[in-house]
Amino acid sequence: MILKVLAVFAILLAIPQAQSPVTGQTSDRSSTARPAQTKAPSSAALPVAAKTPAATPPTNPALKTDCPNGPCDYQPPHITIATPAPAPAPWPLQDRIAWGADVLLALLGYAGIMMALSLLKKIERQSKYIETAATAAAESAQAALLHSQFILHAERPWVLITVAPSPSVENGFMVIATNRGRSPARVVALANETRVAASEATLTGIPEYSPEDPEMPPVSIILLPGEFTSIRSFCRDDVKVLCKSEEALQRIVNWEERIFLYGKVTYRNLLAPTEEPPHETAWCCRYIHGRQKSGLVIAGTQEYNLHT
Repeated sequence: MILKVLAVFAILLAIPQAQSPVTGQTSDRSSTARPAQTKAPSSAALPVAAKTPAATPPTNPALKTDCPNGPCDYQPPHITIATPAPAPAPWPLQDRIAWGADVLLALLGYAGIMMALSLLKKIERQSKYIETAATAAAESAQAALLHSQFILHAERPWVLITVAPSPSVENGFMVIATNRGRSPARVVALANETRVAASEATLTGIPEYSPEDPEMPPVSIILLPGEFTSIRSFCRDDVKVLCKSEEALQRIVNWEERIFLYGKVTYRNLLAPTEEPPHETAWCCRYIHGRQKSGLVIAGTQEYNLHT
């Protein structure tokens, strides 16, 4: 690129030097042609011919002729001397140097502009590469975060609720909370409620819990993976205590109304930071009163059976 610029600069410097001899030749030719034009007959020879006597023919005042003594067939030649073109002024050395410097600066500016454009294109390509790399890094970070969350959820404790018959009480049942996860869980709160309703549809949409009794000691139960604990028990004799009248008991016996047991278990992951919010497991069961046998099964809507 630099060699091309130097070659163009040398050609531009040689053009004014080649023009100066041509201008000199044109000035010499104009100077040599000047004496040939002066040797042509001039108007100074005309008075000599006018001294010879000649007959003057009658002239018409209204007729104008080019001959001095009247009309004639031969028109005298008119000689016009043109002023020669002035010789071009010589080009000073300082002007040549200034012109060469301007041309050099223009070429250097052009080369700088081309280099700047090339640099901008390279920067644009690099920015595209950086943007692509940043997008790929963000996607990989998001994938790593999802993977870590998946591992964290897979390793966290999961407390699930089941119903089992009581081994010591006939027609008695136990609501059992079991840690089915891979980390130890710490139960920090328990809620148990009993409602009598005609059906599941008549239950409130959102479970309602009684306020915690501040005098009750806080619950603290640690469940290792696979361990369980009983959080609620219910038997046939509890129906008579719940139904305060014989009419209410007959409605339960005749299945006109049903008894629903529901609650929630609040627990924490022992391996997680303390600022992590606790998890909850909500549950709901329906008591079935038979003639001789009773039953307790999982029931309720989704709001009554949530896991967080």
